[in-house]
Amino acid sequence: MSSELLAPLDLAFWHLESAEHPMHLGALAVFDARPGCDGERIADLLAERAAAVRRLRMRVRGVWLPVGGAAWVAHQEFDVRRHVGLVRLPGDDFAAEAARVAAELMESPLERGLPPWRMYVLTGRDDGRTGAPFAVLVKLHHALADGMRAVAIGAGILDQAAEPRTRRGRPAPPKSWLPGPREVAGFARERVGEVARAVGIGASVVRAGRLELGTASALAADSSGTRRLATAVLDEDEVRRVRRVSGGTANDVLLAVVAGGLRRWLLERGSPVPDARPRALVPVSRRRPGTPPGSGNKLSAYLLGLPVDEPDPAARLAAVRTAMERNKAAGPGRGAGAVALLADRLPPLAHRFGAPLAGGAARILFDVLVTSVPLPRTGLSLGGCPLREIYPMAPLARGQSLAVALSTYGGRIHVGLVADGKAVPDVDWLARALGEELAELVNL
Repeated sequence: MSSELLAPLDLAFWHLESAEHPMHLGALAVFDARPGCDGERIADLLAERAAAVRRLRMRVRGVWLPVGGAAWVAHQEFDVRRHVGLVRLPGDDFAAEAARVAAELMESPLERGLPPWRMYVLTGRDDGRTGAPFAVLVKLHHALADGMRAVAIGAGILDQAAEPRTRRGRPAPPKSWLPGPREVAGFARERVGEVARAVGIGASVVRAGRLELGTASALAADSSGTRRLATAVLDEDEVRRVRRVSGGTANDVLLAVVAGGLRRWLLERGSPVPDARPRALVPVSRRRPGTPPGSGNKLSAYLLGLPVDEPDPAARLAAVRTAMERNKAAGPGRGAGAVALLADRLPPLAHRFGAPLAGGAARILFDVLVTSVPLPRTGLSLGGCPLREIYPMAPLARGQSLAVALSTYGGRIHVGLVADGKAVPDVDWLARALGEELAELVNL
C-alpha cells in the first residue's frame, strides 16, 4: 500500500497528544449571512469539497520501519459525513454562542483511527431577510498541518480556490514507507548525523531553558481539560501607524500589544505583576517564501521575554523590538525556541517514548504561545457568502493556560485566545485589554 511517512516534527505532535491536551489547530470563520446560505447547504458544500482534498482522506497508522514511526495512508472506509457536522445555536447573541460552542468543541481530541480533522457549521436564527448567520469551526491535527499548510487546505475548500483547475501532468504518487536496499544501508549513517545535530541543538535549548524550577509563572496551571475562547479585532492601519513611528516590524507591535494586554489583565484581576518576565514562544515558519506548502510541519521558534513588568507602553515596545532583533540575529536554530528543530533531528522511537517528558518540559521553556497565521489578502467566500472574520486557535501545551493566535484579513487583525477554562475564566478581559493597549500605543 502506498503511504507517506510522518515527518519527525509531525510525529512529535502526534505523540504529544493526550485527553487533556489535544494537539489540534483550529479556526473560527464567520461569514456574512445571505439568503439561501442555510446551514444544511453549507454543510453539504463543505463535505463535497473536503472529500476532494486528498490529504483529508488520509489517516495515521504505525509502521514496522523505521521503528516507532508512523505513516499517512488512505482511509479505505472514508466517510466525509463523519467529519462535517451541523450545530444550530439557540440564542440571540450569535457571536457569543458561537465562541462558547467553539470552545467546547475544541476540548475533545480528534478520533485517532480516522483522518484527524473535523469541521462544524454553526448556524444561528434566520431573521427572514438576510438569512441565518453562520460560522465554520475547523479542527486540524497539528500532525496534519502547520499554519501554512492549514491555510492551503482551507483554500481548497473556499469558493475561489475550489473552482476546477487545469492540471499539468499527474502528481507523483507518495513514496512507500518500505525502504529499499540502499535506504536500509543509509539509515545508520543518517541516524549518526542526526544525533550529532540533535546534541548541538539540544545543548542550545538547555542553555536557554530556565533552571529556576520553583519559580511560578502567572500563566502556569494544571490543565482542567476545559477550554475558553475569546476574540479580539485590531485595526491593521493602527498597527502600521505605531510601527512607522517606533520602527521595527508590525509583529513587534503585536507582541508588545500582547505584553501590555497581559499586564493590564493581571492588574485588573488583582494578580501581582511577576518580576520574572513570562516567556512567549513565537513560532517561525521554515518554508521558503513563494514555495508550495508541501506536507509536514516546517517550524522553528523564537523565545521572547514579555516585558509585563515595564509600566511604560513605549518602553515595552522598545524592549520587544530589541529582543526580537537579537533573536533574528542569532537565528531560529538557537535557544529554547529551537525545540522544534530538535524534534526534527530525533529518531521516531524517541518521539514515541519521550513524548511525556517533552510535554512536561514545555512549562520550563515557555509560558505562553504567540503565533501569527498568514492569510491571503484577497477576499474569500463560501457558497457565495463573504468571509467577514477569521479567528485562528492554537493548542495549549501541558502546563500552560493560554495560547494567542493572530491572523490579518480584510484590514483587521483577528486574535483568537484559547485558555484553560478553570485557570483563565476571565479570558474575555484579556481580549478587551489588547484593544486598550493598542489604543494607548497609537496615542503616544
